[in-house]
Amino acid sequence: MAATVVSNKRVILKRYVTGLVSEDDMEVVTVEAPPLAVPAGSKTVVVKNLYISCDPYMRNRMTYHEEPSYVPDFVLGEVLVNFGVMKVISSGHQDFNAGDLVWGITGWEEYTVIDNPETLFKINHPELPLSYYTGILGMPGLTAYGGFFEVAKPKKGEYVFISSAFGAVGQIVGQLAKITGCYVVGSAGSDEKVNLLKTKFGFDDAFNYKKELDLEATLKRCFPDGIDIYFENVGGAMLDAVLPNMRVAGRIAACGMISQYNLEQPEGVYNTICIVTKRLRMQGFLVFDFYDKYYQIEEQIARYLKEGKVAYTEDVVEGLDAAPAALVKLFTSSSIGKQLVAVARE
Repeated sequence: MAATVVSNKRVILKRYVTGLVSEDDMEVVTVEAPPLAVPAGSKTVVVKNLYISCDPYMRNRMTYHEEPSYVPDFVLGEVLVNFGVMKVISSGHQDFNAGDLVWGITGWEEYTVIDNPETLFKINHPELPLSYYTGILGMPGLTAYGGFFEVAKPKKGEYVFISSAFGAVGQIVGQLAKITGCYVVGSAGSDEKVNLLKTKFGFDDAFNYKKELDLEATLKRCFPDGIDIYFENVGGAMLDAVLPNMRVAGRIAACGMISQYNLEQPEGVYNTICIVTKRLRMQGFLVFDFYDKYYQIEEQIARYLKEGKVAYTEDVVEGLDAAPAALVKLFTSSSIGKQLVAVARE
């Protein structure tokens, strides 16, 4: 009797991107799914994707680089990949069983064969929304916690500024900073987001950068005594405005620079002498730097969620057909919270 053919909807890269990413750079296609049973002797895992994450760093992978970047470019005509929440369908790996809920790197498709399942993390708190494992309990949460505590090293009473503060990482950093006892200000791209930063996430102050003609003066108004920690998500003009406002021995945790991802020619930063005169430390980091600490961080953030000490906002679209538009929303300031796609709700 012939095996049943299962279809697999997926999002592929249609063309390499220059300038602002558009929906037309991607294409939703339907192909035959991989075999859903792992072959004998294989250590791979087959998963059904439940939620997939939209993250700004994906834009960098959509451009062809002659010099390799820190993550490989996407391949034309091949499925996009990123972090997601999955249910194991079949497994040849001793650490995973059918039915397990996991998160990690997967395809923007319905079913994916994971060749390196050792990179997956088991979900230990399924009583919380599974979608949170694309966000506060997944990569953004790990990035926020590791970047703030391991790189910025905050102290109670310090002054903290977070750019793109309503993003998937920024909203978490701000709340962790408040728990630590810091004074926290964030920037965002709409009045609605500014209001939510102050009312939902407990920021001491926030501003709409699109309405500020002089960012350096705005930061001076918000931080008359200067900034101890800048959690950098934007780069460009925002970074340039921050540098003169930093306090002596301040720290800049460089998480991302979303203002630069769609530019063919990156913006310059001119106030770099402040790094010398103010004895600043600016350090970049990647989420992979904190993988070994994930499970203890998961427990801490899960406890904060259950105790009501942190809140989280998601912007969820339904189905892979909506995925290209959801990714584009990241770069137009139109997403409200962590942007993700529900592929299959279980």
